[in-house]
Amino acid sequence: MKRVLIITYYWPPAGGPGVQRWLKFVKYLPDFGVDPIVFIPENPHYPIQDNSLLDEVPHGIEIHRKPIFEPYSFAEILSTKKTKRISSGIIRTKNQSALEKAMLWIRGNFFIPDARKYWVKPSVSYLSELIEKQNIKTVTTTGPPHSVHLIGQQLRQQHRVKWIADFRDPWTSIGYHKKLRLTKSSQKKHKALERLVLNGADLLITTSDTTRKEFQTLTDKPIELITNGFDSDYKGGADLDDKFTISHIGSLLSGRSPNNLWKVLSEIAREDEIFRKELQLEFIGVVSEDVMDNLYKNELAPYIQMKGYVSHAQALRRQQRAQILLLVEIDSEDTKGIVPGKLFEYMAARRPILALGPNNWEAGTIILKTHSGKVFDYQDNSQLKNVLLEWFAAYQQGKLNVVSKDVEKYSRKALTEQLSEYL
Repeated sequence: MKRVLIITYYWPPAGGPGVQRWLKFVKYLPDFGVDPIVFIPENPHYPIQDNSLLDEVPHGIEIHRKPIFEPYSFAEILSTKKTKRISSGIIRTKNQSALEKAMLWIRGNFFIPDARKYWVKPSVSYLSELIEKQNIKTVTTTGPPHSVHLIGQQLRQQHRVKWIADFRDPWTSIGYHKKLRLTKSSQKKHKALERLVLNGADLLITTSDTTRKEFQTLTDKPIELITNGFDSDYKGGADLDDKFTISHIGSLLSGRSPNNLWKVLSEIAREDEIFRKELQLEFIGVVSEDVMDNLYKNELAPYIQMKGYVSHAQALRRQQRAQILLLVEIDSEDTKGIVPGKLFEYMAARRPILALGPNNWEAGTIILKTHSGKVFDYQDNSQLKNVLLEWFAAYQQGKLNVVSKDVEKYSRKALTEQLSEYL
């Protein structure tokens, strides 16, 4: 068995999609001759926790921990709610208070590349001894937070190891990066660290083809695409909701508010009494105030079910029961390469996916290629309305289904086999 050191910030009991990628890789790597050694923070500040994921950590896995200092504990003295929201990546675009503006400015300009930067130095010291002691030859880092990649960069400099940097999201081109109120000097620092990592790693892995192409303009290092996925034992088949439920699972950040969808739903509800009685909009996870304002303006309050954050297991069950699964991305050039991790679990649930995002959205391309649903932009109204009416008619007849294809290649085990070839 080849021993591989995996350095990650997110690990159970952390909740959300960021933790699941490498938790699942670690689960399946031994099947392909790789013995993973996991390094995580001892006292992390996780904005979302899901204790049910602790049950998915493989028994007997070797895990090392090192304490981390994070400034969020001090920020919470000023405002616990605002600190949790910002650390979750939910940044309001409207009506920001002076305190929020100040917190964003400090986060963007004082903590480069991010607020976990103070974990780098002690981790390098600790892991240097571990690498020598256990004769480890391969190190992987996964970000964000991208400060984790700086641990890999320094270990690569100090030891004869192969370093693989996995990017779950891009670095300087991600949407929230522009909201951090960065000075020109800070922007240059981020760019310099990004180049340092991209040119220092032996291999780069991205979760989207768009990010891979972006990185190819910044480095000559080899770059491989390994998307996120779903557990192969997750087959769907649960009893469906009695209501015409449109469910969104996960955070709905500011900007992810397709007003054309809200308007069309409101219009159909006014025109059709039966639709009005059957419609249900279910939101599981954090929803920004901006999105809620738009829902209320379109008179959709009577149909809203707010479930808040639930465990990953509960989210899977809700995906299987929903009549329609809603996937939304910000309408921006910068978001065309964003492929949400939940897309693949949506696909595994075998329920129709209603996706709204930017033109030429990579996630939309995957949906269309696998016949998993329909994709619209933020300007489409008539076609969107026609599809909703078509799906509602099928729902009334008990025939609302989707016949997808080529979905199994996105199973976590198949993706882990691909990863093992690079390790």
